[in-house]
Amino acid sequence: MKRVLIVGAGKGGSALFHLLHATESMEIVAVVDINEDANGLKLARQANIPVSMDWELWIHNDIDIIIEATGDEQILEQIIEMRPRRTVVIPGSVAYIISELLYEKEALMDKVKYQSKNQELILNHIHDGMIVINKQEDIQFINRSAEKIIGKSRKQYIGTHIKELITESRLPHVLQTQRKEVNQKLTLPNGKKIITTRIPIINETGELIGAFAVFKDITEVMKLAEENTDLNEIKTMLEAIIKSSDEAISVVDENGNGLIINPAYTRITGLKEKDVIGKPATVDISEGESMHLKVLQTRRAVRGVHMKVGPSKKEVLVNVAPIIVNGVIKGSVGVLHDVSEIQALTKELKHARQIIRNLEARYTFDDIIGSSPEMKLALEQAKVGAKTPAIVLLRGDSGTGKELFAHAIHNESDRKHNKFIRVNCAAIAESLLESELFGYEEGAFTGAIKGGKKGLFEEANHGSVFLDEIGELSLSMQAKLLRVLQENEIVRVGGTKPISIDVRVITATNVNLEKAIMINTFREDLYYRLNRLPIFIPSVKERLSDLPDLIQHIIQKINQDYGRNVQSISTEALNKLKQYHWPGNVRELENVIGRAMIFMDMNEEIIDKKYIPALQALSIPVKSSVHERIEDESTLQEAINHFEKAYISKVYEQNQCNKTKTAKALNVSIRNLYYKMKKYNLE
Repeated sequence: MKRVLIVGAGKGGSALFHLLHATESMEIVAVVDINEDANGLKLARQANIPVSMDWELWIHNDIDIIIEATGDEQILEQIIEMRPRRTVVIPGSVAYIISELLYEKEALMDKVKYQSKNQELILNHIHDGMIVINKQEDIQFINRSAEKIIGKSRKQYIGTHIKELITESRLPHVLQTQRKEVNQKLTLPNGKKIITTRIPIINETGELIGAFAVFKDITEVMKLAEENTDLNEIKTMLEAIIKSSDEAISVVDENGNGLIINPAYTRITGLKEKDVIGKPATVDISEGESMHLKVLQTRRAVRGVHMKVGPSKKEVLVNVAPIIVNGVIKGSVGVLHDVSEIQALTKELKHARQIIRNLEARYTFDDIIGSSPEMKLALEQAKVGAKTPAIVLLRGDSGTGKELFAHAIHNESDRKHNKFIRVNCAAIAESLLESELFGYEEGAFTGAIKGGKKGLFEEANHGSVFLDEIGELSLSMQAKLLRVLQENEIVRVGGTKPISIDVRVITATNVNLEKAIMINTFREDLYYRLNRLPIFIPSVKERLSDLPDLIQHIIQKINQDYGRNVQSISTEALNKLKQYHWPGNVRELENVIGRAMIFMDMNEEIIDKKYIPALQALSIPVKSSVHERIEDESTLQEAINHFEKAYISKVYEQNQCNKTKTAKALNVSIRNLYYKMKKYNLE
């Protein structure tokens, strides 16, 4: 034991006194200070240790260590000069540093003990049994659950070899191989059957320091499974449903590692289970970020995200949703849609819609949006017209919804269970229009099919015929139509026998028929026949109060088409739209809203003003690069066709997609424009 003299009983000396007095290898002989009230002297007196005001009286009393804690350099020098040769003198500053280090060590030790105690407390309260061994295969820890399952006292076996507790233990094997064993069955000496997982313990430097086993009694697991129904059966059923689905599905866990994929997923991505299961969610992505990881971070579903997957960089649309159980995220499930398949199906659907559009009326008055006085008047007139057999003439600018009204009138009439056939009088060539409308007999002309063919009026018998663009009919066709309307019968091309028909006729035009009569392009007698129940459909600029309702309806429609989740439009954006005159009416409005939604972020829900395009400059100019493209064409005709297509497209855009205005701007007939637009696929 070392005898220590402390010179200086202030703050530093007091701290050293506390430290040394608690150390068994140190004996404080005395504490010295010239201040009788120094805190260190009070502590010494309480501990029955001698105190003094003169260190010189103690320096030769067989002292091993003198700690100078006054901080006075002169006193330190005097002590060094007068000390016996074997006595060690430690300056107070050095002693203080040593004391701080010792205090820090004590604090760290206390912290380690506290953490160790907490860990032991936690491990003792988990339901699963746990045994830990060191590198020498000796037991270091057994928790209470393990003690209960094994049926032996843990105090008896701490420090003993693992084989003494469990003869068949494979923990030594795990130490040797340094490989974990998961969900292994084992029968304990007491006859209990357990499921155990054994894992080697490897430190940060890669050194093996031991192993541990976590296990549970199978009887408890079986009991839990029975109480919560047959979990394996449910799991098998869910996997069977997923694997039989035609939708490509992938499921990941809460860490973003693959859990399940189905054959449809493999077909689209080209990746098999071995490529995905247990691997990070990014393993299948060629271009784009992982939506699984995004959903796991945000806990929010994403829809309609474009990306490329698999070795072949297949373009897909992805929908991903989180799996949340009792408020805890357990993973996410994703559904992939092949974009090429979607495009093919969309093309087929579009074709089917075109067929259906000519055979049935899809819309009712509930589909017509508007509460303005002008629209209310038009709706009231249309509802009256629906209840009468009179011919209806729908008048209004292009894009105002004349066809919508025609559908609604048919669906509100007593003919709604029969056919509704739409005929665009401007889109059918003059030479074909008569045979399309009235049919033809066998041999009526070259190419006529055997047995002849019914016309659209015959097909629509007891139903309705909607004659759109009625103002574009030639005078000869007008005369033939007038006879049909007067006599309620048709004569097929090449035939002589009249065929009676019962058809409701609805017509529409954006042409000024009164002006057409004056310039002899429309028959006056046909005009009076058609104009018995005229309904004027207001343009958008005439009913700006309907703009919010129209926009909301368009948003919902485009949400369905594009897979978006837009909710509304901002006040600033709405005010900007109200200041525009809308020459293209609802069709142009739908175009503008559609453009805005395309450029919005997938997570945005409100259309902001910044997404609204410049309403005075919506046209797309023909670029000078047309000449560069023409140089690559192989023939003169192809070059002419290329330029004609680009020029028609430009004029069509400049006229807000209004065909009548476009035809006038190009100085061609509306029928010729329809032909060319169909030829170049401009719609």
